[in-house]
Amino acid sequence: MLYTPFNCTIVWYKKIVFCFFVLLLFSVLNGFKALGQNTFYAIIKDHETKVLLVGTRAYVHGTSIGTIADKAGIIEMNNISNGKQIIAFSLEGYETHTQTLYFPLADADTLIVLLKSFEEDLEEVVVATTRSSRTISDIPTRIETISGEELDEKGNMKPGEIRMMLSESTGIQTQQTSATSYNSSIRIQGLDGKYTQIIRDGFPLYSGFSGGLGLLQIVPLDLKQVEVIKGSASTLYGGGAIAGLVNLISKTPKEKREFNFLLNGTSALGLDASGFFSQKIKKIGTTIFASYNHGTPYDPANIGFTAIPNFDRYTLNPKLYYYFSKKTTVYFGLNTTFENRIGGDIHYIDKSNDSAHTYFEKNKTNRFSTQLSVEHVLNDKVKLNLKNSVSYYNRSIQIPDYLFSGTQVATFSEVDCNYKTATSEWVGGINFITDKFNQDKHNNIIPVNYNQYTLGAFLQNTTNVNPKIALETGFRCDYHSTYGVLLLPRLSALFKINNQFSSRIGGGLGYKTPTVFTEDAERIQFKNVLPIDETNAIAEKSYGGGLDMNYRVGLFQQAVFLSVNQLFFYTRINHPLVLTPIVSGYYNFLQPHGFIDTRGFETNIKLTFKKFKLFIGYTFSDVNQHYTTTTQYPLVASHRLNNVLFYEVEDKLKIGLEAYYYSPQKLNDGTTGKAFWLAGFMIEKLWDHFSIYANFENFFDTRQTKFDAIYYGSINNPIFKDIYAPLDGFVINGGVKLKL
Repeated sequence: MLYTPFNCTIVWYKKIVFCFFVLLLFSVLNGFKALGQNTFYAIIKDHETKVLLVGTRAYVHGTSIGTIADKAGIIEMNNISNGKQIIAFSLEGYETHTQTLYFPLADADTLIVLLKSFEEDLEEVVVATTRSSRTISDIPTRIETISGEELDEKGNMKPGEIRMMLSESTGIQTQQTSATSYNSSIRIQGLDGKYTQIIRDGFPLYSGFSGGLGLLQIVPLDLKQVEVIKGSASTLYGGGAIAGLVNLISKTPKEKREFNFLLNGTSALGLDASGFFSQKIKKIGTTIFASYNHGTPYDPANIGFTAIPNFDRYTLNPKLYYYFSKKTTVYFGLNTTFENRIGGDIHYIDKSNDSAHTYFEKNKTNRFSTQLSVEHVLNDKVKLNLKNSVSYYNRSIQIPDYLFSGTQVATFSEVDCNYKTATSEWVGGINFITDKFNQDKHNNIIPVNYNQYTLGAFLQNTTNVNPKIALETGFRCDYHSTYGVLLLPRLSALFKINNQFSSRIGGGLGYKTPTVFTEDAERIQFKNVLPIDETNAIAEKSYGGGLDMNYRVGLFQQAVFLSVNQLFFYTRINHPLVLTPIVSGYYNFLQPHGFIDTRGFETNIKLTFKKFKLFIGYTFSDVNQHYTTTTQYPLVASHRLNNVLFYEVEDKLKIGLEAYYYSPQKLNDGTTGKAFWLAGFMIEKLWDHFSIYANFENFFDTRQTKFDAIYYGSINNPIFKDIYAPLDGFVINGGVKLKL
């Protein structure tokens, strides 16, 4: 081809046009790419206080895009691609929050993200025991709760009683008082069971004689929550709560029907069948609980005595609610329990009619109690409450040569007022308690009858001094018909240092009026126990307090949550009542000069990682009797270790593995028991309306009968030693739960 200037011009023109189209295409492609890059803005605040959270980290999952909130709490992230993106927000002390967004965003406004602190999980739990309407994290008094799923899981282990549920908590030990009937009491911080007060919905239904077999006769299916105060709580509920208080909170009706049924069987041939129904329809609501519990005589050690007695128990607890208006609610409830229980020589129980086997221990129980509650809200600041209960309890305890039986009738009436402002809450009221016991006359016994009443008045104030400090002060004055005027002040303080660290400190006075119904007297079936000399006896009085510290933090970019609680405690009881043998085989309650004190600490650690939870608890209790000489208090494990590993796929699967250690305990005969471990495994598979579960309790088969004797003497006239370790050994239980 001959190249002319014209041809050259055309060639260069084509090249220029080609380059132009290439540049244009490149620009268009870059333009589309630029249109696919988005800028994201968000403001990060505290979920509750709405305070700006500086330093919050945000990042886009699956990319290297990330940034940190500035001094204004603002997040700005650039170059976010179109389509579905998952953005995570994390800050130490707060739960990691993730949000799924689709870019480009339809709404160009700055997104507001609210982060929940780790404490907010606890704040959702409103406690009733302190009589205020505050959440658990805002109350200066230290309260432990068992509620929700935890209560449900613990119920799988012993569906027919609450004994195990309480004993697996740090600082609480259940003490079996009968080798053959299985009766037990609860010890808090090492102190005798008589110093622990058990109430239900604020009503004192399990005190005195009616406290006998109480832990074994309370079925947990209708419980919403269990609240525990360790240390003196007498200012709140009167005498008896020197070591602590256990409040059993019942479920209440909701508009959505609740109908639960549980059927449980054990390898020891035990059976538990429980049902609970509740519903609120317009102005009427109801809850109905019914259960049947059966035990078969069980002797895993083949020593001839029952580790689990034969028993049949029937329970019916109906309640009727009437909602007059949004301001006034009334409910009336009835608790009934009937039980026949017989333990002892297993050949006698099996009716072998063998004259060589004659020992038995029979317990027959009839329990009736009513509860009436009226709540009226005057306005947004003032609420009035009226409560009344009447309790009738009849029980007989029989061994071959002795019968102890009697009837206790007790009443409780209270009027209180709650006044609440923005920063303070007042609770004040008066109550009147009567307690009468009549022992049935058999042979030439000296009855341990009594007839007493207590008139009390109390006042409590909880004040937020500032956002970080809250104080709770209380004062009670009781007049007891036998033991006169008793004054009980109390003081507690809560310090919220920051989002991760808080602390409580508190203390107060307590008292316990003398009664023959103690662990020591129960252990000998009240045989030959003389009545208390009320003219010379005085009320046992105590003082004590505790310091607790809480630390919560998220680790490894909030993948692991760590919670640590450390409690230090001390309680001293002056003029304790001591069961003392005297001449002719009788026992008398005396009050030696001196005191009992307990000191120690509890450590609780909780680790959460994805679907795993690890709980570690350690209790050190140093309990001593100071009379002429100082001696160690019997039946206290100075060192206890609780370990629970839990795996849960929400609403699908639960698996738990636990191990508990008890150090050697000093016994009443001067000897020392052995240290031991207990281990268990639980699994539950859940569906929408039912679940099945299995529990392998004490699968190492730890039993006192393996390493120590439980009695001496003949099989027809046994003298039982202290029971400090399990007698029933390895037992499997399992069942089905229905939710209709």
